[in-house]
Formats: sequence, structure tokens, C-alpha cells
Amino acid sequence: MNNTALVIMSAGMGSRYGSQKQIEPVGPNNECILDYSIYDALEAGFNKVVFVIKEEFHQSFRETIGKKIEGITDTAYVFQKNENVPSGFRMSLERKKPWGTAHAVLSANKAVDTPFAVINADDFYGKSTFRVLHDGLLNLQDRNVYYNYCMVGFTLYNTLSEHGQVARGICSVNQDGYLNEIKERTKIVKIGDNIKFTQDDKNWTVIPSRSIVSMNVWGFTPSIFEELKVKFKTFLECNNTNLLTDEFFIPSVVNELIKEKKAKVQVLNSGEKWYGITYKEDKQNVEKAIYNQIKQGIYPEKLYEKNTLIW
Repeated sequence: MNNTALVIMSAGMGSRYGSQKQIEPVGPNNECILDYSIYDALEAGFNKVVFVIKEEFHQSFRETIGKKIEGITDTAYVFQKNENVPSGFRMSLERKKPWGTAHAVLSANKAVDTPFAVINADDFYGKSTFRVLHDGLLNLQDRNVYYNYCMVGFTLYNTLSEHGQVARGICSVNQDGYLNEIKERTKIVKIGDNIKFTQDDKNWTVIPSRSIVSMNVWGFTPSIFEELKVKFKTFLECNNTNLLTDEFFIPSVVNELIKEKKAKVQVLNSGEKWYGITYKEDKQNVEKAIYNQIKQGIYPEKLYEKNTLIW
């Protein structure tokens, strides 16, 4: 059996949503988005789940999510802590935000020793995303001259919120289906018939609606951990880094590795429409999407029976 792990980033603060949205119920029997992601991942063939969470949420998260999974597959919890920084570095106690998605992945270092996927806890990616991702992981093998990674790309117009701006990594993909670069756009919104982004809240630039974007669905080998250690130290030591607010992001690390010719990243496509809870008003759309997929027979009405996933 090929061992593959699913690392789920669940430590974000949800500032725009205003609560611990990772465990917000959206299914007919109080299932959250994370329940559906795990259901799809295990069905696709993943055999370990690693939750990256804030330590203070450990008990509530385990009671709500973790205990249902522990009896089904290998399960681990790791804590993303701001104090987890390289030795010799003095962190300001004024920093409240987590260090970002790349730091979240680095936090799972000791819990993962196989090819693994990374996803957000509060994004609904769709069943075929996990099949494509798992199959991609099985083909990953680092070469002597470069690392082999993968990601699942989504079409931009399938990833917008009707209720405000979103942040997306806009991808440039070469003719062979490999990633050239990602440009992080933190303020994207649909204006009329166009999708636009701004960096200064004044000037707006149109983005083609069929652009491929990253939704933090990544496939890595364990080689990424050593690179993350090195690049996190560089990030902290950079004179341009604001240590109170700046974040260490996965796309930035991937971009650097591609430019350094250390990594090749295959871009996979699941064709799914993304749903997520960026704003409180998004929840109704997620509930409706799940209800429709239950009616189509994609999911059972109850994911769990006596605290066990239904298969």
C-alpha cells in the first residue's frame, strides 16, 4: 500500500469571518466542510490525517472533529505556535497572527514522513480534487537535480465570493502543464462583468476569468521541510519583513524553488467549483451546494453513523 498523508491547515484566525469557522456546521447533520474533505480524502486513498491547529483550540477541535476520525485512520495533531522560530531568533510578543501557511506546513515536520497533500480546513474542494491529488502524489519522486511536487489548480471564476474580496494565487502554467510562477493577489473582486484586483484600493487591473489559481491544494514530498526551515529563517532575517504582520506563504516558497531550479510543480486540474466561507454570508451558498450534491447521490445524507464515517 502507498502511504499518503493529508495535512489540514486549521490554525487560521478567520478575521474576516469573525469566529472559528473551521468547525462551522454546513451539512444537514452538523457536518462541517472539514468532514467532507476528510470523507473525500479517505475515499481517494489517503491513509493519514494531520491537523495543524492552534493549541488553545485543541480540546474543542478534537471533540468536534478529531475523535470521529481517530478510529478510522491514523490521526495526528500538531500545533502552529508563533514561538516556533529558529534558535537565536527573538520574536516580538506583540505578534498575534500566525506566521502563515508555509509555517503551518513546517509545523507538521515531525508528523509526516511520506508524500503528503496540504489543504485549507475551510475550503470545499469537491470529491474529484482529492482523487486527482492522491494520484498525483503517487507519481511524485524527487530527482537528483530537482524536487517533484504538484498542485491542483482551479479556474478563477469558480473561486469568487459574492460577498467581498478574496485573495488568490494567480498561476502561470507552461505548455507542459508545470507551474512557472504564482503571483499573490490579495484583493480580487468581481466588478460588473469583469474580475479585477487592486494593490492600492485605487487602481484596478482586469484578470482573465479563466485564469488558473491556487487554492492551497498542494502535493509535496518530505524534502519540502528542509527547504521550509531554510527559507523561514531567511524570511525572518530579511530587512523588508514586518515581523508583526507579514506572513510566510507556501506560494512564495514554491516560487523561489522554481526560480532556483530546485523544484518542478505539476499543475493538476479537478474541474471542480470551489466553495468556501470567507464571509459569514458565504455559509448559505456552501450549505446549498452540499445539499445539491447529497440529492445527486455524491454524498450520503449522514456522513457519520455512531461517530463513524459511512462508506
